[in-house]
Amino acid sequence: MWGIFLCLANLVKYSIFRIAMKEYILPVRDLVVHPGLTVPVYVDNPISIDCIESAVAHSHTLVLCPQHGWAYPSTPDDIFETGTLGEIAQVLRMPDGAVHAIIKTEKVVNLSNITVNHGVFFGEATPLDISNDCDSDQNIALRDKIMNALQVLSSQHKLKTDKIQAIIQNYPMPAFVDAVMQMIHLETSVALNILKKQTWHEKLIALLEQVTISIETEKIEASINRRVQNQMEGGQRQAILQEKMRAIQRELGEDTDDETNTNNLRKQIAQSNMPTEAKEKALSEFKRMRAMSPMSQEGALLKTYIEELLAMPWGKSDNAPIDLQNARTILDSEHSGMAGVKERILEHIAVMKKTGKNSGSILCFVGAPGVGKTSLCKSIANALGRKYCRISLGGISDEAHFRGHRKTYIGAQCGRIMDALKRCKSNNPVIVLDEIDKMGRDWRGDPESALLEVLDPEQNKTFRDHYLEVDFDLSNVLFIATSNSLNMSSALKDRMEIIEIPGYSEDEKIKIAREHLIKRAANDTGWDVNNIVISDDAIAHIIRNFTSEQGVRELQREIAAILRRSLLQNNGMDTRTEFTIDKIDELLSVHKNPGISSKIGFSARL
Repeated sequence: MWGIFLCLANLVKYSIFRIAMKEYILPVRDLVVHPGLTVPVYVDNPISIDCIESAVAHSHTLVLCPQHGWAYPSTPDDIFETGTLGEIAQVLRMPDGAVHAIIKTEKVVNLSNITVNHGVFFGEATPLDISNDCDSDQNIALRDKIMNALQVLSSQHKLKTDKIQAIIQNYPMPAFVDAVMQMIHLETSVALNILKKQTWHEKLIALLEQVTISIETEKIEASINRRVQNQMEGGQRQAILQEKMRAIQRELGEDTDDETNTNNLRKQIAQSNMPTEAKEKALSEFKRMRAMSPMSQEGALLKTYIEELLAMPWGKSDNAPIDLQNARTILDSEHSGMAGVKERILEHIAVMKKTGKNSGSILCFVGAPGVGKTSLCKSIANALGRKYCRISLGGISDEAHFRGHRKTYIGAQCGRIMDALKRCKSNNPVIVLDEIDKMGRDWRGDPESALLEVLDPEQNKTFRDHYLEVDFDLSNVLFIATSNSLNMSSALKDRMEIIEIPGYSEDEKIKIAREHLIKRAANDTGWDVNNIVISDDAIAHIIRNFTSEQGVRELQREIAAILRRSLLQNNGMDTRTEFTIDKIDELLSVHKNPGISSKIGFSARL
C-alpha cells in the first residue's frame, strides 16, 4: 500500500511537468556516457531516488546529466546543459533504502528551460544528431592509433594490458570511446566536448589528442618523480651519515655543546623581537643549516650568520628620560667654555625631548685637534643616558665598511654601523663618526656616498646591510660627526649642521687645566692630586713656552711629562711638590732635549 500511495503522490506532484513534456534530469558526478550503452546507476540520495521512481511512474526515461560540484546541485546553474537520454530498464530497491537502476542510453540531448521542484530537476531535451560513420576506414585507423597510444600509456601508467586487448577486440565504437575516456580520467568538461561532437570521426580525433596529452603528462610526471626520488635518496643518505656522525661524536663526548647550541638557535629565533622579514630569513637559513653536515664550511657560515642576526638589538632601546637641567649640568661639569656650542647642543636635546625622536639635522663638530670634539660627544651620550660608540673614519676607502660584505665573500662581515649597534646592544645609541673629513676614495667605492644613506633620516629607516640582507631602522640612532676641516663633499655637508668649535684662549686653557687636565695627568701617572702644587702663572708658562696648539691635548701631555720626571727624581715617590716656573723649565728641558745632560747626574753618553 505504501508503494502505491508513493507512486500516486509522485504522479500528482509532477503531473504538471509531464504535461509540458519535460524530461526528468538525474544529476551525476563524473559520469559522461555515450548512447547505445547499458549503464548501472547506484543512488542513495533521497532526492535522486525520488527522481528515478517518478521517472519510472511516468515515462521510464530520464537524462543523465553531469554536475559541476561535488554536493548535490540546487540550481540549474549547478549542472551542465548537455546529457544523455536513457530508458530505465530495471530498478532494484536495496534493503538499506538505496536504489540500483539499469539505464539503456539512447541519444545525446541539449537541455533548456531547466526548473527545480523540491530538489528534482526537469528540462526540455533536444536530441543531437550524430552521424553513424563508425565503420569508415579513417575511423578504424584512428581507433588503431588510439590503441597504440594506449599501449604506450599502459607501460607508463601500469594499465591492465588484458583490459586494453578486450576493448580492442569486443567493444563497439560507443563503448570503446567511453572506456578510453574512463581509463585516462578526463575532466567532465573535456568529456562533454567529446560527447557533443556530431561525428565519430571528430570524437576519435579529440580522444586521440587527450590520450597524447596524457602520455606527455605522464612523461613529465615520471621525470619529476625520478628527480625527487634521487633528491630524497641523496638527502636521506646525507641525513643518515650526519646522524651517524653525531652518534659517534656523542660517544666521544665532542658535540654535546655544539648540538645544544644548534637546538637553542631555533628557540632564540622564535623568542627574538625580530620583525617578520628578519625572522623568516633566519628560519630559512636555519633550515638550510640543519640540512648540511655540521663539519661543512657553509654550515658554519650559516650558523655565524644566524648568530649575527640574533645579536642585533631588535627592539632594544635605552629609554632613559631626558632631563634638560641634568644635561646642562653634565656639559658644564665636563667642559669649560664653549657656551654657544653647549647651548646649541641643549637646543637639539630639547627638540628630542619634545618630539620623542631624533628629529632635526645631524650635528657635525668642526675644530682643531684637541678642542674637545670627541669628549663633547661622550658628554652628550651621558646627558641622554644612552650607550656611546665611536667609529673612526680616518683612512676608510671601501664603502663595505658601512654597507657590509656579501655573504658569498670569504671573511664576510656586517658593516661598522651594524657592528656598533651589536656592541652597544641598543638600537638608539650615540654613534660618533670621528674624522669624517679623512675618508678616502678608490676603486672599491665611495664611502662618502654610502654614508649619505646612513645620515639621511628619510632613508635610514630601512637601512639594509649587505651581510644581514634585512632592513634595520637607524632612525633612532643619534649620529654625531667630528671633523678637523670642511674638506668634504657638498652633499655630505648638506646632510649635517656644521658647528665650529674655536680654539681656547689662554685663560680658558688655564681653567681647563685646573679643572680637568691636572686630575687626568695625576691619574695617568699615579700621583695623588693633593701633592701637586702648581700656580696659574706656572700653567700659563707651560702654555706660552711649550705648546703651540688651539686645543689642550699638548698641554695635557706636558703636565704629564713634568709629573713623570718628578717621579724619576724622587725614586718613584709622589711627595708633595710645588712646580714653579724654574722647576718646570728644568723638567721639561730634559724632556724636550733628551741628549743634554741634566742636573741629576746622568752622563751625556746615556
